[in-house]
Amino acid sequence: MKRKFYCLPFGAGVVLSYLLAAFFFVSCDLSGSHDKNEGELRIAFMPIRADGTKADADMPDTCDFILTVADSKGQIVYDGLFGNCPESIMVKEGSYSVKAVSCAFGKPAFSSPQYGDEQCVVVPRGGCADVKLVCRQLNAGIRLKIAPEFLDAYPQGALLLSSDDGKLMYSYREKRIAYFNPGRVSLLLSDGGSDRVLMSRTLMPQEILTLGVGVAASEPPASGTSGGISISLDTVRTWINDNYIIGGKPVNGGDISDALTVQQALASVGEEDVWVCGYIVGGDLTSASASFTGPFESKTNIILGPRSGTSAKASCLSIQLPAGEIRDALNLVENPGLLGKKVYVCGDIVAAYYGIPGMKNLTGYNIP
Repeated sequence: MKRKFYCLPFGAGVVLSYLLAAFFFVSCDLSGSHDKNEGELRIAFMPIRADGTKADADMPDTCDFILTVADSKGQIVYDGLFGNCPESIMVKEGSYSVKAVSCAFGKPAFSSPQYGDEQCVVVPRGGCADVKLVCRQLNAGIRLKIAPEFLDAYPQGALLLSSDDGKLMYSYREKRIAYFNPGRVSLLLSDGGSDRVLMSRTLMPQEILTLGVGVAASEPPASGTSGGISISLDTVRTWINDNYIIGGKPVNGGDISDALTVQQALASVGEEDVWVCGYIVGGDLTSASASFTGPFESKTNIILGPRSGTSAKASCLSIQLPAGEIRDALNLVENPGLLGKKVYVCGDIVAAYYGIPGMKNLTGYNIP
């Protein structure tokens, strides 16, 4: 009987109820070709998952995150897209700041959630430091639900959301979420030539605040007043939680919603009938090589990488494509446009398939 495991999304054994601030370890032997004072820095994302109510329909692709690595003196080592950075970065021994954000965010803006993480790590001489970035929402948002009678009561009025970084006008027909840096945000009514504060609240990171704005009075209030306005509060937090065990083997993947990452799959040899999510980065596998650029010749296998720009076979998971629908849908000979695309596959994780850990006996797939 195939084993099934049940746990919190992207969990692993012991559930951590808080976001890990840092996670790294020394494990590599870099002897030989590199400066003896250098160490290796490897950066990866833990899976992104939104628990509770999502602020947006789609979570960002980590390959598009802006990654910045700086040394203790503030000198930039890397500044660019995460998907374009090397698999490992050779640096002098010392401490480094690693920061990744999904987008730049400064002034208030609609539909602009910002996700990211920042960690400090020490790279040892001749060793390897692995940084696991934990994505969470960094800014906060407000959504207004404006009652129809409010428009009748204040036809010439305007609602504004204001913070120290700027203001946003929230039209009566607006449906989007307005995002702000964490801090104090006020709801203003501009009517009759003056601005009146209806309410203020301090927003925390990851908090999405829903405010209902209505009119309690039976008669419309006089111009320039805010009498009769009612404010109802409904707080919904969007938490980005990744639960996993330090140094342990992840045992989720029982459902596509909590699929293993490629890194987790590499540490989960022997698990059966599990879902894995990764990027199709190549094919044409042999025991000694793999192709990461087309055109491709073999329909029987593909390679999954932890990100779309992966080009190191040792960082990947080999995938055996069974004859039939799955092979027809995923092989790169007939589907060259899938190169670099995210895919979910379900099957058994084996210790070796063409020289690296892989997956066989596929029973399902999904292309987002």
